[in-house]
Amino acid sequence: MDFDVRSVRKHFPALAEGAAHFDGPGGSQVPDVVGDAVSATLTSAIANRDRVTAAERRADDIVHEARRAMGDLLAADPGGIVFGRSMTQLTYDFSRALAKTWAPGDEVVVTSLDHDANIRPWMQAAEAAGATVRWAEFDPGTGELAPADVAAAMSGRTRLVAVTGASNLIGTRPAVAEIARLVHAAGAYLYVDGVHLTPHACVDVGELGADLFACSPYKFLGPHCGVVAGRPELLAALHPDKLLPATNDVPEKFELGTLPYELLAGTTAAVDFLAGLAPGPAGPGPGSREPAGSRRESLVSAMTALEEYEDGIRAGLEARLLDLGPVILHGHAARRTPTLLFSVVGQDSASVQAYLGGVGVNAPAGSFYALEASRRLGLGDTGAVRVGIAPYTDETDIDRLVSGIEGAIRQA
Repeated sequence: MDFDVRSVRKHFPALAEGAAHFDGPGGSQVPDVVGDAVSATLTSAIANRDRVTAAERRADDIVHEARRAMGDLLAADPGGIVFGRSMTQLTYDFSRALAKTWAPGDEVVVTSLDHDANIRPWMQAAEAAGATVRWAEFDPGTGELAPADVAAAMSGRTRLVAVTGASNLIGTRPAVAEIARLVHAAGAYLYVDGVHLTPHACVDVGELGADLFACSPYKFLGPHCGVVAGRPELLAALHPDKLLPATNDVPEKFELGTLPYELLAGTTAAVDFLAGLAPGPAGPGPGSREPAGSRRESLVSAMTALEEYEDGIRAGLEARLLDLGPVILHGHAARRTPTLLFSVVGQDSASVQAYLGGVGVNAPAGSFYALEASRRLGLGDTGAVRVGIAPYTDETDIDRLVSGIEGAIRQA
């Protein structure tokens, strides 16, 4: 499939500043249509949601449109789309709600591959409930987390397994659907951190088998907020802490306070932008608010083309980095996102980051809150340099990155 990156780049005003952005895993740049949607909502007449006045209807429509958009992106029921400030905040909320159903002796499984936002909330909730935390460890040599590794940590007392859809540190994409079958066979729930997976793959939460799937629009070209897609029947069975006058309806009972309407409008615009990336007759091109065919069909076509494009860029970059003698790549899973983690022999990664930043290449260094993964890789708490490829990454960016790394090596 063709992917017109030149056309895509025209929609990103931030690129005019001249930097080559490899910092997408921490938050992508935003296309013009998303900024327009946020601005238009902020400057329009808005009120608390209802159906009486135009301002109330506008707010209500924005929320329902955002739920439908996220439902299309994730192949999820819009009635199970929960919005919040961030994935971290939502995971804490859900960990506390689920922990109300746990008893002493119950078990929760977390993995060393995960971002801390899919580890610490579950550990703290388990401690409060008297439950036991068990660890599934990934192979530091390959970066792989096998379903058998998760199964080894489970037992008849397992109540929840928390696993990443893709490692934000090294890109590993575990076999989530296979893990889900093991989890459900044990009568447990599966909570998937899809923050790093969603920007790079065509997601279907039903096919993955996720009972709850979390992601962050600002990682896939949208504004800063968080989303959890859950099965409505599961959401109905949970009882989150909330204010007395707040509704008991799903999904609203999980959304504390007034929703940020402007951010939800931006989220819809981001999903529509992604749908507009569908090649050929499947879509009219980037930035369209009305993709040809159903939005889900356009998203499947677009994300399939994007994944092929990004993986090709990643493979080419990886080959070039391996040709640079002092560069060490960490994690070599067979299936992964276009994310590379590397160190330069004899150099502090923060110094490499600083050098790259000085030549207009944004590639940050650290453990990126994947603290357990960084430690298991032997990188301690300081981690390494992370390179993330995004829909707006082109070969010129790659050339600048490689040239910058070569310069960092020479200066050592």
